[in-house]
Parts: sequence; structure tokens; C-alpha cells
Amino acid sequence: MAQFQDRFARWFHETFDDMWFRSMIGPAQTKGAVQGCDEFAREGWKADLERRKQYTREQRERKRAEREAAKSDARS
Repeated sequence: MAQFQDRFARWFHETFDDMWFRSMIGPAQTKGAVQGCDEFAREGWKADLERRKQYTREQRERKRAEREAAKSDARS
């Protein structure tokens, strides 16, 4: 009986833990994911990506300016 429980537990975890993990991380590959959609969706995706990149650039600049201001204050 113990051997059956060990086999069942191993099967259960190998099957469902992996399934849960895969559902959390999304599809295995995204190659062609954007190219396969219509033009409107593709342009929306590109615009969203550019907004995200711009936000990241702005945050990077803001942090850089704060560091420079802190250095200037420390020198004074």
C-alpha cells in the first residue's frame, strides 16, 4: 500500500505541479504571437510596448537625477 501511495504522490506532483507552473508562466514560446494577429491588435501591442519602454526610460532618468541631486547635496 505504501508503494502505491508513493507512486501516486509522485505521479500527482509530476502531473499537476508542472501543469500549475506552466499555466502560471504562460505559453512555452511567443514566436509569431504578435505577427499572427490582425493589424489593429499588432499596432496596439507596439504602442503599448513603446509606452512601457518610455515609462522605464523616464523612471531611469528620474532616479539618475535624484542620485545627482543627492551627490550635489552631499558635496555642499
